[in-house]
Amino acid sequence: MEARLLADAAGIVSDRETERRAKGRSSVHDLALREVSSELGAAMRLSDRTVQARMSAASSLVDGFAETHRALAEGTVDQAHAAAIVDCGVGIVDPVVRGEYERILLEAAGFETPPRLRAIARVVAARLDPEMAAELRRRAAGERRIRVIDLDDGMARLLADLPAVLAHAILDRLTQMAEVEHAAEADATLDRSAADPSDVVGPGDEPELSTGPAGESRSLDELRADIFADLVLTGAPGAHGEGDALAAIRAEVQITVPVLTAAGVGDDPALLAGYGPVDASMARELAAGATGWDRVMYHPHSGLPLAVDRYRPSAELRRFLRARDERCRFPGCTRTPTRCDVDHTRDHAKGGRTCEANLAHFCPRHHTLKHASAWRVRQCGGGVLEWISPTGRRYVDKPPSTVQFVPSSVFARLLAAEHTGDAPF
Repeated sequence: MEARLLADAAGIVSDRETERRAKGRSSVHDLALREVSSELGAAMRLSDRTVQARMSAASSLVDGFAETHRALAEGTVDQAHAAAIVDCGVGIVDPVVRGEYERILLEAAGFETPPRLRAIARVVAARLDPEMAAELRRRAAGERRIRVIDLDDGMARLLADLPAVLAHAILDRLTQMAEVEHAAEADATLDRSAADPSDVVGPGDEPELSTGPAGESRSLDELRADIFADLVLTGAPGAHGEGDALAAIRAEVQITVPVLTAAGVGDDPALLAGYGPVDASMARELAAGATGWDRVMYHPHSGLPLAVDRYRPSAELRRFLRARDERCRFPGCTRTPTRCDVDHTRDHAKGGRTCEANLAHFCPRHHTLKHASAWRVRQCGGGVLEWISPTGRRYVDKPPSTVQFVPSSVFARLLAAEHTGDAPF
């Protein structure tokens, strides 16, 4: 109801602007919008600019995504789901393509959380309208910048708007460095405890990690922040680690590049695991400079990975699982496979096989939940997991590739519609 009312308000603004132009009146072009949004803002105790943003979002939802608005009214999706669908699909102009996009996303919204739905929406939009996605990425890249926001207590926040591949790579490298330093500080603390019997760490105690004369302990987040400042200000992590140990660490990102895109003759988007579509030219550059890369074969209708191979012998099954899962497989979790454990659904000690039908990625938090609580999980085939809660409720988690996948038959119908003028859906 709120979306409908705000969309009606946007309609009033449009009518007033049309009326002013018809009477030949010259005025500030957004005066009608200011009038309406100011009145609503006063009644709602919000700023007029906040109301304007909500009016724009509501108008896009009601006028451009009618099925999503209907699902919101019926309660089958919530506001965060609807916002994800509209935000990622608002650039799709063709109503036929937008209708197919909306159908796919509403189906996925039935079992995905809003953050994961937003990631899926970016992929589906890029696959259905690659030209639109490429143009939006080009515009966004032109707005990259660094900002500082002052905080309380002598702190400030440094924000960097960067291409997603670079941002994820920076975080990965900082995390690897922080983990090495964290382990080194833990070993140093244990060595001091062994040298001083009065400071022995008990079996249930966590060793305190010393970082210098102050003797304070640092979490991984603190270490990431300290190493980041060290790298930016000095060009190397000189205040952390010994020699070039940390400097030798390189970032890891997982990118899926369609073979025709890699060859420069296709426009299907390259996908960054845990994020979504990224610039194809950057993906080709990374692939060209990589020491090795995997060939992943997907089912043409379901989108499920069928096999992963590499010319050099390696852990093929682990690479297959990374390509299939892309994240922790607990419903709602978005942690990437590189930060997860590969777990046997049925314990290996109880006869569980080491195969793709009995393995999945779980982050440490949900890995512990599976083994140490009343939660249970079973494999349903095709990489689909069913989690059973302590109260008996069941939650299905599907591999991202199957949810994001747009089968080739969709493009055939879209192409046919362009020639005949008929809506194929």
